[in-house]
Amino acid sequence: MSGTFLGMPAFPSAAREALGDAQLRRNLAHATGTIRAKRARLVAEVGRSYDWDALRRAGAGVKESALLTLDAQLTRLEETLTANGATVHWARDAAEANRIVADVVKSHGVDEVVKVKSMLTQEIGLNEALAAEGVVAWETDLAELIVQLGDDLPSHILVPAIHRNRAEIRDIFLRAMKAVGRPAPDDLTDEPAVLAAAARAHLREKFLRARIGISGANFAVAETGTLVVVESEGNGRMCLTLPEVLVSVVGIEKVVPRWADLDPLLRLLPRSSTGERMNPYTSTWSGVTPGDGPQEVHVVLVDNGRTRALADEVGRQALRCIRCSACLNVCPVYERTGGHAYGSVYPGPIGAILNPLLKGVGGAGPAGAQVDSLPYASSLCGACFEACPVLIDIPSVLVDLRAQVVDAHRGRIPAPGHRAEALAMKGTAATLSSGRRLAFAERFTRIGTRLGRLFTPWAGTRDLPPAPAESFRTWWRRTDGGRTEERQ
Repeated sequence: MSGTFLGMPAFPSAAREALGDAQLRRNLAHATGTIRAKRARLVAEVGRSYDWDALRRAGAGVKESALLTLDAQLTRLEETLTANGATVHWARDAAEANRIVADVVKSHGVDEVVKVKSMLTQEIGLNEALAAEGVVAWETDLAELIVQLGDDLPSHILVPAIHRNRAEIRDIFLRAMKAVGRPAPDDLTDEPAVLAAAARAHLREKFLRARIGISGANFAVAETGTLVVVESEGNGRMCLTLPEVLVSVVGIEKVVPRWADLDPLLRLLPRSSTGERMNPYTSTWSGVTPGDGPQEVHVVLVDNGRTRALADEVGRQALRCIRCSACLNVCPVYERTGGHAYGSVYPGPIGAILNPLLKGVGGAGPAGAQVDSLPYASSLCGACFEACPVLIDIPSVLVDLRAQVVDAHRGRIPAPGHRAEALAMKGTAATLSSGRRLAFAERFTRIGTRLGRLFTPWAGTRDLPPAPAESFRTWWRRTDGGRTEERQ
């Protein structure tokens, strides 16, 4: 199982398979509907005492300001973290980040670590890299634990196991827990509280014996050298405080300039993600405190395509993302296909722009085709932009990325699935570039639209208007250049 699992079928093929899974669609519809309703109530509550859109603008402004001065903010963050006793590492890509973490882990002679939920460590495939070094990384977030025990793949940013229902989770716990630690009780039911208790008991022994914890960070404050993690279960707090050594793997876009900048972000994030006024656990740590918590702290600042995205004038706004998943929960495409169809740990609308921005379009092979398909995994309805707490104009970025995909493939032999489309476009260009050829083609408009509905996938998913009985040219000649109507 790969961390990014790119190279899976391109989105149209993967989505078609997902649409055939009725249970998946029921699970997704129920879960996203519940989250949408909770979020709507909390946003409306803010609106009674504060302008929600003003809060969104404030959050977007904080992130945008940090991105525009990213070099200075990262330099300041390194200085303050170092002054606080942390060791700062820089990683250009996934391989370098994984090597740094593996070296730290191996230097302590351990064969297991506990992890806070982290999208970035999934992005770089850290668990797989550690496994290759003989180290097991135990996921401690409940949904991530479900995915790990089920040898599955995450399908949602906030709720990675959103595609599973309670009965499926019970079966996974009964089958898999006993092989890797404390087994689930034989009388385990599918009640949420009972399932959570089984997970808590299973994880507790791992928390108590682990010597190294690994985390990500929701935010990193340059001014104070503080990292921030928000979560709902307390597993993150356990990982951040119990082990002797803490390794935090942080994307460079997570930095904000000042402590005060956390104010709008920590009000936007819980409401947009879990539909709560605030997260049950907001943990902050700043290096090493003698006698309290980990006594060795490493912070790995990771690029892995982020400077590529930053250079894209339209797409760089995607780096404002605070990983709330609000765009997934309102997206009609995601609700019907689920996250696996996107072939990445970043699914849904944000994944459809973030993956191409981080990796670049026009790549070769199945992985390149998969990335290039993502900007088209949208109806451009705009619901994602309306829901985004930091005002990322996802539809505009999607349209721009579609243009980049087309430009990247100019002059190449089209992929098998796009050859008919490419041939049709070339024929259309040749026809429209000549008035004489266009006049000739107009005679066959009606039969052409009928054949198009039968033989082209594009027309099979769109409502084409019926061709008029008479072309404009014919009307013009019949009415003597339109003068007949003028006389009337």
